[in-house]
Parts: sequence; C-alpha cells; structure tokens
Amino acid sequence: MLKKLSIIISIFIIFYVYFKDEVFKEKTLIVGASLPITGAIESWGKSVITGVNAYFNYANENNLIKNKKIEFLVYDDKYEPELTFENTKKLIFENKTFALFGYVGTPTVKRVLPILYDENIPFISSFTGASFLRDDRNKNFINFRASYNQEIENLINYTVDKKKLNKIAVFYQNDDFGEEGYISLINLLKNKNLTLVAEGSYKRNTLSINHAFSEIKDAKPEVIFMIGAYKTNSLFIKKAKENENLKNVVFCNISFSDANAMVKELENENISTQNIIFSQIVPSYTNTKIEAVKEYQTIMKKYYPNEPLGFLSLEAFLSSKILVNAISRINNDITREKLLLTLKTTPNNLLVGIPLEYKNSQLSNNTYLFEYKNNEFIEILGDNK
Repeated sequence: MLKKLSIIISIFIIFYVYFKDEVFKEKTLIVGASLPITGAIESWGKSVITGVNAYFNYANENNLIKNKKIEFLVYDDKYEPELTFENTKKLIFENKTFALFGYVGTPTVKRVLPILYDENIPFISSFTGASFLRDDRNKNFINFRASYNQEIENLINYTVDKKKLNKIAVFYQNDDFGEEGYISLINLLKNKNLTLVAEGSYKRNTLSINHAFSEIKDAKPEVIFMIGAYKTNSLFIKKAKENENLKNVVFCNISFSDANAMVKELENENISTQNIIFSQIVPSYTNTKIEAVKEYQTIMKKYYPNEPLGFLSLEAFLSSKILVNAISRINNDITREKLLLTLKTTPNNLLVGIPLEYKNSQLSNNTYLFEYKNNEFIEILGDNK
C-alpha cells in the first residue's frame, strides 16, 4: 500500500513540475522572433522590428507593464524554414523567452509547429494568414491579422462581382505559403462557378519566373492573383506590362506581397502602378482620422523619426500594443497561461477606429483594398471606405 502511495505521489510531483505554469519574475520580459533580416524579403524584418520596438520603447518609458520592461529578441532566418527552426530552439531553450511573437512567413512558421506543440509556448501575432494557425484546438496560437482566405475572398468579390472580370489566373510561390493561397483561390472561385484559366509558380527566394510567365500569358487572363514575395511579384508585373497579352491585366496582391516594397521596386524601374490592387489587413498608415493610426504616427516619429511609415510596421505596432495591453492586465504573477487568457479577452475598442473581435484564433477580421495613385495608397474597399 505504501509503495503504491509512493508511486502515485511521485507521478503527481513529476506531473506538477512538468506541467505547472511557470511564473516569470524577471524585471525584463523577453519575447522572441525569428525574422528575415537579410535575404529576399529583408524589408519585412526591418518593418516588423521598427514597429514592435517603437511601441515597446513607448511602453517601457511609460511603465505600462507594472514596473517591468519588455524586450524584443530577434534572430535572422533569411526566410528559410530550417534557420527558423534553429532560431526557435535557441529562443525557447537558451533565451527562455516568455512568448514567441511576430514571426514572418507561412513555410517558416509551419516548420516550427512540432516544437510549438511540444513546448506549449504562446505563439502570438505571426505575419501569416495560414489556415493551420486558425484552429481553435491550438489554444497557444493567437493571431492578430485576418486570414489569407478572407483577403482572397475580398479580392474575388471586388474583381468578379463588382468589376465583372471572370478570366482569372494565379502566380504563386511554390511552397506552403503559395499553396495556402492557391487552394483558397480555387475553392472561392468554385463557389462562383469559376475556374482558373492559367497558373504558374516559382521557387521561394528566387526570381525564376520565366516558366510561370509563359504558362500564364498565352491564356490572356483579365486578372492575375499574385501569391508571392514583393521582388518576384514586381518582376512579373514589369514583364507583364511589356507584353501585349498582359499589359492591361489587373494584378491582385495579398498583404504578404508587401505593398510598400513592391511600389518602391516598380517606381525604381519606372513601371506604372496602374491596375494593381493591394489587399491589406490594416487601414492606411496615413489615415489619421483613425485614432490608432494617429498614435502609430506619433510614436514612430518619436522613436524612429528617420524610418518610413508603412503597412507592415503599422501591423507590428498594433500587434505590440495588443500584447503590452494583455500583459498589463495580468493580475499578480505573470504566467504564459494568464497571457493567453488576457489576449483572448482583449477589449474590442483597444485600437480606436479598428474593431477587434476574438474568433477563429484571431483578433482582427478586417480586410482593405488599395490602389496606388499620385504617390499614395487610395482605399477602394474596406472598413473605413
């Protein structure tokens, strides 16, 4: 009897030690990320870092987290999944990060899923609209942004229903990111009794578009959905605008394409931005009628006066405000479990002018469409239009 009791007590102790919610008593809470600081989408890493650190600096200076500081620890992964995996192990096991925050990319995030499941660590506000992060069974995953499916649905409703354009092709990145968008596009078109007239893909972190271009141009589409990175998309658009079959086509880009970087690439080559639609999951970073955007501009000007404003740094800034607010609402000991709870109960009006509602493992369900005219992004469809 005593032996059995001893075994039961031992099992209970092991269970408690392993599964108890760790208390973070350090004066500085570290949240970590693996980001593309160099490589094909380096603009992403820079934008995320400036947006996050602008708000974290503001939070630290104004003591928003009860006499604690918050720090953003970042390692470079060059948008390569294996590097993301190694960086994530370092952040969890060596740096003992409180949470993982602001990762960029679908293939990079998918690579670290096994370790996220095993270690039960909060994974917050990653820059991907992938469906596998929007499963309510994954209680440690909290997204800020709307999904790729929502973005593509919005683009289809605009081009097909409003503009009456039915000949649709797709140019996509041949990996988990591109496949997410491709499958969403196929299914959403099917709901409207439409199919693709052509498709073409390219390898991640390359500019190898010739085969895809040839596959698409002969079909003479009216619309091309672009599910890729900004440099590759820009190169495709440049080539298309020089081709008789494609010069008047409408290009639909989802938010991961990085509208600011794409426009810069095109303008450097003197390529027109006419007939290019940019989907975003945040409003315009110039729209100071929205209080949250006005706050973003003020704080960015204070901490990063020489950095350009943009959609990505705005998203990073807003995500950071949500995170800081959630931590500040934790009562007594700060734990990961409490963080997840406060994130899921984020006030709907926290970002004044940008509605929030937690559902499907994400806090925002907003999508917006823009065109770029006369040196500015003009909203053509969205919550503020």
